[in-house]
Amino acid sequence: MKLLKLLQSEEYKVIAENFFSLSLLQILVYVMPLITLPYLTRTLGVAKFGLVNFAIAFTTYFQILTDYGFALSAVKEISINREDITKVSTIFSSVMIIKGILTIISFVILITIVFSIQKFSTNSLLYLFAFGIIIGTTLSPTWFYQGMERMRYITILNVIANLIFLVTIFIFIKKPSDYIYVPLLYSIGPIITGIFSLWIIRTRFNVKFHIPPFEDIKETFKESTQFFLSRASVSIYTNSNSFFLGLFAGNTAVGYYSAAEKIYTAAQGLYGPLIQVIYPYMAKTKNKIFHRKILKYTLIFNTLLCGIILIMAPFIVKILFGSAYMPSALVLRLFAIALIITMPSILLGYPYLAVFGQQKYANGSVIVGSLVHLTMLLMVSPFINIYIVAALVIITESIVLALRVYGIKKHKLW
Repeated sequence: MKLLKLLQSEEYKVIAENFFSLSLLQILVYVMPLITLPYLTRTLGVAKFGLVNFAIAFTTYFQILTDYGFALSAVKEISINREDITKVSTIFSSVMIIKGILTIISFVILITIVFSIQKFSTNSLLYLFAFGIIIGTTLSPTWFYQGMERMRYITILNVIANLIFLVTIFIFIKKPSDYIYVPLLYSIGPIITGIFSLWIIRTRFNVKFHIPPFEDIKETFKESTQFFLSRASVSIYTNSNSFFLGLFAGNTAVGYYSAAEKIYTAAQGLYGPLIQVIYPYMAKTKNKIFHRKILKYTLIFNTLLCGIILIMAPFIVKILFGSAYMPSALVLRLFAIALIITMPSILLGYPYLAVFGQQKYANGSVIVGSLVHLTMLLMVSPFINIYIVAALVIITESIVLALRVYGIKKHKLW
């Protein structure tokens, strides 16, 4: 009741509106996979489904590079300067220029790898199509709307992108050999809505793209570097799991692992709207009481959710993916344990430690965690399997949470 009254007060009207908009989007994010995932897993089969996810996992490395931490740094800068449209235009232009350059560099690296290594050249068109996802995310400045706290635009644009994917999947994916088109269809929506999004920013927000002074671009790049290191580290102990499985255990293992991981990611996504809403708010107000209330109620909800997943994992896997994916059930149970640790860790990271000037713990924790995780992956690579990788996720997330709690206690931030 206290939390409800807090959100109904004048001070939190914007937060409530943004949370509602992002929650609607998150509902869509859950509904779409309930329609497309069962269709794809059954139509493509375990091996081809695993190959598609291996390609997407490989491409995600480039997504981290092109994002370069702007999902955090640019949100903060725009949130602070939102009343100064000239400054906002400079930030927006600098970020888009940097992302464009990094996208070109990423494509050159992709081409080099795909056509020089046999494992990739065998399915070269698949990886080229998957790069469309990078183009779409580069064109989609979600960070801008988040910083301006105008989340309804994100909701509308993502609804359109997801509907395009939903419709085209059922039109073009009919048999296992159609697997090569899945990343391409996934890319079309973000590219279209990304272009439309740029038009909205120009016409509705009066933000003008221009070539800023080199010093401004350099400063924007430098400011985001610490966030990039953190985001890149997160990618190592999330994205590398499917990548290592694909290299050492084969596409079928990736298929089993990816099926369970998608549910784990979806469960984490429940808290996405919350993080996106409170991060810019906490950056401005540093309201500890508000954060404590959010953390308390989220912990209660998360514990119940994890309990349900632990009990019903076999049923969830069978209904969503089919009987052929039953090895994924135990992986999903391990992910439920990981989720108990992950949720408080996320809330104590950027929405808390970073806004109180302790980015070194928010960033450093995932850098240390990723190094440990990568070391463990290399150690187990000769006998790697889906269950070992899921267990490593639990260990890594525990390390990240422990370091963040240590940082809060050391600097008496609670």
